[in-house]
Amino acid sequence: MSTSRVQRFASLHAEMISVARGERKAPSRAAEQSIHSAEMIARLLTHENRSLMASIRTHRPASVAELAASTERAPSNFTRTLSKLKAVGLVHFELVGRRKAPRTVTEKVVIEIDPFPGRDIVRIVKRKAMCLGARRRSTHHRTRSQ
Repeated sequence: MSTSRVQRFASLHAEMISVARGERKAPSRAAEQSIHSAEMIARLLTHENRSLMASIRTHRPASVAELAASTERAPSNFTRTLSKLKAVGLVHFELVGRRKAPRTVTEKVVIEIDPFPGRDIVRIVKRKAMCLGARRRSTHHRTRSQ
């Protein structure tokens, strides 16, 4: 189980500048995925986007174009949505020949919102691997706002 963090952009930017200037070492978690806020994840998981992810999971389209055609969504908006879902770790792209095929990797998303800022947790439970007997993996995103 790996731990990632929810981190405001300003905090991430300041951390990156400090490391680049040599003022501090890169934190051990620097390579981990970072999410700006628990609210961002909640806003991304609209009914329409969840239906899109269900379609990806059910139909396993051979390309983004095939998925766009089957869902009847505008290509520019559609590509932007898939990019956002990929950025937070809800989907990924698999190469099928020379095409990118979207795939879901998420089984569920758990959002724990602390009433005090800076301590929210977003846990993304990954789907079981394609082979039988594989264990679930989950990624935790922790808030670290400043």
